[in-house]
Amino acid sequence: MPHSLPLTAPLLTVMGGIPAQAEPLDSSPRSRVWRVRAGDGRPVIVKQITDDGDTGADADARFAREAAGLRLAGRGSVAPALLATDPAARVMLLEYVDDLGRTDDWMPGYADALARLHALTGPADAGALPAWSGPTAADAESFLALARALDVPVPAAVPDELAGLLERLDPTGHHALLHGDPCPGNDLRTPDGVRFVDFERAALGNGLVELAYFRIGFPTCWCAMSVTAAPLAEVEAVYRSTWRDLTGRDVPGDLADACAGWLIQGDALVERAQRGTADQLARVAAEDFEWGYVSARERLVHRLGVVADLTRDHDRLHALGRLASALATRLLEHWPALRPLPTPDERPWY
Repeated sequence: MPHSLPLTAPLLTVMGGIPAQAEPLDSSPRSRVWRVRAGDGRPVIVKQITDDGDTGADADARFAREAAGLRLAGRGSVAPALLATDPAARVMLLEYVDDLGRTDDWMPGYADALARLHALTGPADAGALPAWSGPTAADAESFLALARALDVPVPAAVPDELAGLLERLDPTGHHALLHGDPCPGNDLRTPDGVRFVDFERAALGNGLVELAYFRIGFPTCWCAMSVTAAPLAEVEAVYRSTWRDLTGRDVPGDLADACAGWLIQGDALVERAQRGTADQLARVAAEDFEWGYVSARERLVHRLGVVADLTRDHDRLHALGRLASALATRLLEHWPALRPLPTPDERPWY
């Protein structure tokens, strides 16, 4: 057993003794993951949340959040089962799920699993996880400041529309189990459907903010991509149909609101380690910066176009849509080499 494998006595008991084999797996910078052969021969996953680049208290909170999210997700076949935990060591023991890897036409199954995840919880689960944290008044002001920095006139109605948007995005009253970072790579494709992993940002809120990922370009993910036309219509129809079958009601809320919320969040232009460190929308006017294989300006142009298209006839976001359209035009005028986001078939997988 490798010296670094953090198996304490309670976890070894669950595993049936000291494992015969352990293999480190790729993971985020703030966790360590191993595939382990348990004492009884079965494969299991050991995951430890670390405090690398973080405070101990924040690491404890991430551990508690992931464990709570996995317990709630355990009500359905949408995540590996949580077998045991050792909170003092921030270690969890998880069911091993064999991943089929890259598959064609993966998005409908992904949308189905996302709806199943969201439908697992309800009002009785209030307080089991933090409420989803969406855009703030500071984000709205940063978005308006970006328009001013690029000399794009702001329609008079936009500030009031943004204030109304923030009120409608308040998660109060919504109790869907949100993954928090539902990116390709945080999923396992199995013969029985998609299962999600890495619940460190799990929350309760409106599922539309994660359904919006397909349309707005996967905003918290390194693998930004553009899903349009028939594929987009299909995945959104799959999500809504699955939700309706499981809950007996239509998905609440407005997808245009969810997309507009992602548009005005500057922190959705950078990887997690950089969030909360600067006004990212202010940076866009002065410099471009890459995350993954696309730049912040390329992500922003895509989001602006999505919101402009969604709000052409929107009674509560029409002025914001006009501003989004004008901003997209100005960005492309200033920087004509900006590329469209790749399609799911074109985007790199690693």
